[in-house]
Amino acid sequence: GKEVIVANAIIAILTIGGQQLFSFFTFSCPCHVGQNLIYGLAFLGVPALILLIVGFALNNQTWRLVTGKRSPLQHEGTPNRLLQCKLTCFVLCSVTGRALVAPVTWLAVTLINGSFYVCAMSEYVSAYYFGGNPNTTASEHRKILAAFPCSQLVPPELSRARDEVILLLRYQSQVAGWLLIAVVAVTVFLSYCLASCFSPLSFLHFRYWTNYVHNEQDLFDEAMDQHSRLYAMQHVRKFFGFAPGSENVEEIRIPSLREWQAISGLAFLKLVDEEHYDYSLLHDWALKDSVDGKYLKTDETR
Repeated sequence: GKEVIVANAIIAILTIGGQQLFSFFTFSCPCHVGQNLIYGLAFLGVPALILLIVGFALNNQTWRLVTGKRSPLQHEGTPNRLLQCKLTCFVLCSVTGRALVAPVTWLAVTLINGSFYVCAMSEYVSAYYFGGNPNTTASEHRKILAAFPCSQLVPPELSRARDEVILLLRYQSQVAGWLLIAVVAVTVFLSYCLASCFSPLSFLHFRYWTNYVHNEQDLFDEAMDQHSRLYAMQHVRKFFGFAPGSENVEEIRIPSLREWQAISGLAFLKLVDEEHYDYSLLHDWALKDSVDGKYLKTDETR
């Protein structure tokens, strides 16, 4: 839908901006044999990998796949394993597609920029391209080429050769960047075409379905927030003797030291029975302890 397109565009723009800042402030090629390749590939690949992991982690569908279980309603009929497999593959492809937006943008922009590629591949350029001395050994050639990304380390007589090598590497890097963009664009277009061809829904019906799912999730989130707030309020009221926002509070409860200790500290979900959990220490206390203790009258109603 439009929201997905807008979200992907925002992610791409933020990634482009981050890449430019990252390159400007942190990238400095070592210009040394054996180190250039590792350094360049690290700047190319590691941020892309981190962005990919973040993309997966920030997508709710990822956690639905990880923690999801078969609905009890599906046990009433014969389980369709093929349908479940298709659904899982569809969701996984959708999640992967969203997660790839940032890392692919990073790789494409980085390759078009060319600096990382020039650093990584400079020592592997053939001596043919810069007219190297035929009497120079291969290791000396690599040492000379490895210094080309750093202009201050290149002798004046090799400045022209350096410019030619840098232009050649930038050409290769930018072509690779544009090819990556082209491949991704064609893949995305064909994926949408195939999804539309095999979809059982018509165009308008599909739009209605996406709108319904979006609205259902928004309404569910609102109801979940209100439900959890009301449920938590019952426990807070039991502990303090009044609920937040109450008017004309006539008395407040003074919790004991034991009660303060009971609700303090770290807590995980606690299984109460086969179907229910305690969500916090306060929740556990409120369900177990009876309402007693010291109460203090207030003068708010006077």
